[in-house]
Amino acid sequence: MNWVFSGPLRVETVEIAIADLPASLKGTKLVQLSDLHYDGVRLSENLLAQAIEACNQAEADLILLTGDYVTDDPNPIDQLVQRLKHLQSRAGIYAVLGNHDLHHRRSKVQVTNALTSIGVRVLWNEVAYPLGSELPFVGFADLWSREFNPAPIMNELDPKTPRIVLSHNPDTAELLQQWRVDLQLSGHTHGGQVVIPGFGPGPILLNKLQPHIPKPMQRWIPFMRACTRVVKHWEWAEGLHQVGNNQLYINRGLGSYAPGRLFCPPEVTVITLVREVRN
Repeated sequence: MNWVFSGPLRVETVEIAIADLPASLKGTKLVQLSDLHYDGVRLSENLLAQAIEACNQAEADLILLTGDYVTDDPNPIDQLVQRLKHLQSRAGIYAVLGNHDLHHRRSKVQVTNALTSIGVRVLWNEVAYPLGSELPFVGFADLWSREFNPAPIMNELDPKTPRIVLSHNPDTAELLQQWRVDLQLSGHTHGGQVVIPGFGPGPILLNKLQPHIPKPMQRWIPFMRACTRVVKHWEWAEGLHQVGNNQLYINRGLGSYAPGRLFCPPEVTVITLVREVRN
């Protein structure tokens, strides 16, 4: 049973221009899911079923999963994959792991094996070509795993070749600016979970207030310390952002932590790729 308020699912449809995208891939449809936190508390069976149905209705060319399938205990992954096996896409399903998928020593192997058992390809510092050699997909180890190591992979790719990167934590976008990243797909932030209309994600406000609040008082303010640990760049909490020359999209996720979501609905993202020609 889900004990955390999340609100209704929202399907976000986004058109993203990729420089020098091969003409044959124009109109390619990618569907992204992230941060399920399937643990009996943070994601209801009903919401999960709605998300899977929305993914299938999109008739995706490729489904991309960007981490945190479980929360702490990896055992629920075995139940989760029995739901995820109903996902349908033309060219398959590709995934990276999030920090919660590495919580216990056994978590990485258990989560990877479970996803692999239903045909999901888990990328850990490697490149795949589900749509052909003209559009590589790069999947990185989670930033907090100490195995995040983009240089060997990115330096091998031809700078003239567009590429899409899967990286759970959007803070990696800052580090990846030295390479070409036509589109980075991330999660991790849950969109901030609480969004203040006219201002933005709540954690941005907490971060701005923190320097003006005496340290002894900060521990009495809910989530202040937690917000500073989750990500550095809360300005990238959700949606599409330009980071240097690169594009970054952050999915708000499906799972929710207490106190729940406010003006920040759980998300399935449907991305259509269009061609941008560079002069």
